[in-house]
Amino acid sequence: MTTSNVSSDGPEPPRWVVLSRAGDAVVAELRDGRGMPESEVVLGPDDVSEWVSDAETRWGPRWVWNDTTVWYPPLLAAGVRVARCDDLRLCHAILKDSTAVTDAPELRAASAWERASISQGGAVGAPALFDLDVRSSHDDLPSTPSAVAAEFARQRAAVQGSTDPGRLRLLLAAESAGALIAEELRAAGLPWDVETHDELLRAALGPRPAAGSPPARMEELAGRVRDALGDPRASLDSHPKLLRALHRAGVPAQSTSRWELAEFEHPVIEPLLEYKRMARLYSANGWAWLDEWVHHGRFRPVYVPAGVVTGRWASSGGGALQLPRQLRAAVRADEGWRLVIADVAQLEPRVLAAMSGDLALADAARGRDLYAGVVERGAVTTRAEAKVALLGAMYGATSGESGRLLPRLRRSFPRAMAMVDEAARVGDGGGVVSTWLGRSAAAPSAEWRDVQARAGAPDASELEESRARRSARDRGRFTRNFIVQGTAAEWALAWLADLRARLAAMPIVAETDAAPLSGPAFERRPHLAFFLHDEVIVHTPAALADQVAVAAREAAASAARLLFGDFPLDFPLELRIAEAADKA
Repeated sequence: MTTSNVSSDGPEPPRWVVLSRAGDAVVAELRDGRGMPESEVVLGPDDVSEWVSDAETRWGPRWVWNDTTVWYPPLLAAGVRVARCDDLRLCHAILKDSTAVTDAPELRAASAWERASISQGGAVGAPALFDLDVRSSHDDLPSTPSAVAAEFARQRAAVQGSTDPGRLRLLLAAESAGALIAEELRAAGLPWDVETHDELLRAALGPRPAAGSPPARMEELAGRVRDALGDPRASLDSHPKLLRALHRAGVPAQSTSRWELAEFEHPVIEPLLEYKRMARLYSANGWAWLDEWVHHGRFRPVYVPAGVVTGRWASSGGGALQLPRQLRAAVRADEGWRLVIADVAQLEPRVLAAMSGDLALADAARGRDLYAGVVERGAVTTRAEAKVALLGAMYGATSGESGRLLPRLRRSFPRAMAMVDEAARVGDGGGVVSTWLGRSAAAPSAEWRDVQARAGAPDASELEESRARRSARDRGRFTRNFIVQGTAAEWALAWLADLRARLAAMPIVAETDAAPLSGPAFERRPHLAFFLHDEVIVHTPAALADQVAVAAREAAASAARLLFGDFPLDFPLELRIAEAADKA
């Protein structure tokens, strides 16, 4: 280990420590409150964990590195946690697109820092809003001292010169905290009882089949479906072939979704829906999944922060964001420990109320079920109508039942509805919208603009005009929800980060009461074990469970104040302390 430049033993501890690589060595550059270099430490590979642990204890700096997924796992494996970091990869992805960043040509030209592209699919100009399985590698990100220092400087300059540095700093801090949490969730794992999972599968599907064979109950149901179709060779796992078989049997469905199939009366519907449910369970979370993803009493999925364009997380293996309800009983705390499960009630409508400053919608939500509050204000007549109308307004379902109810919402909650309507109008016209803290949607693709341009030509065909209108509406629906879903993701990150800090401040338990399967960083203290957009599960020693529940509630209130100040709105939690995560 060698040190150069200015000593770090002065009166002011370093505010940042920038980590980079020089060959096999790790370079730790200590920087002051102005971001200026103070000193440099060169570490051998075997010295990093111990040095970082000591620096974290002595100074509590903000660690700066190119990619949390590269730097943090080895530290956690050594039992070392850090409180704060700047993930340059994730921060670059925000800053290069944010409309709040007005003059940063060098940052936008630094293409080596672009995160791996994600195929969004969907209609022209309408990126996906929901979860994707994302597999990407960032091994080629710059890691040399000069490259990392240059990007750090570019990002600081971009934020300082932006139209709203305070909000952007908060967003970058929350995003980087999310990167730490994602790695901690994987390191600690979600407590998982293999025997319970196996029992649930056997109850639902029958005994575990031989490799390559379907479970007995699925095979039995498949026979019933084929009998009802009058086709003993019907393929049930091919969407187009199944549709053709349904049409021949007199079921004119346009898709095989359970919602559409449930609208038809035919002997095939009941066994087919049950078969599809079993097939989904078997393929997504059956015995093969159990063998691959659950080891030594823990399910350790790979989370991808900002894996969705709105900033929502995605999953890169394991399907953490599609955990089926029927298997939640397999999520079981270790002996002497408990699970604290916290769900946020109606997160996105509450976020919309706060963003828009709609006091009427905030009043409908305060201290109660928001949808019931909407009914009490006379906007609609039933809770089901309130849910359909609000979700439709946020997700762009402005026809059918949602469209019928939307005028009532506009009269009752004009500010909230005006905000999403304006976001849709901007999107329709090819404009860009941003979340509360400054994450901006990507500009329309060249293909989208070409579609619109062709429709505006004097000789445009009716087909071209129709396609342009459709793609404009698709983008409008996307931007309408982008601002709400993205801001809800920001609130959730603030909640997670605050709760994480509160858990870290709690006392550790005696070694005899430890949960060693959670790894050296978490075996003796409460820790986050699962996250799903608006739900958190904390694995905690039983003696601290009540304290953890209070912390979850206080962290939610803190996140609301951090983002929305003193706006009169709460984010109530449904809290449970249990040995298992099922909701029975």
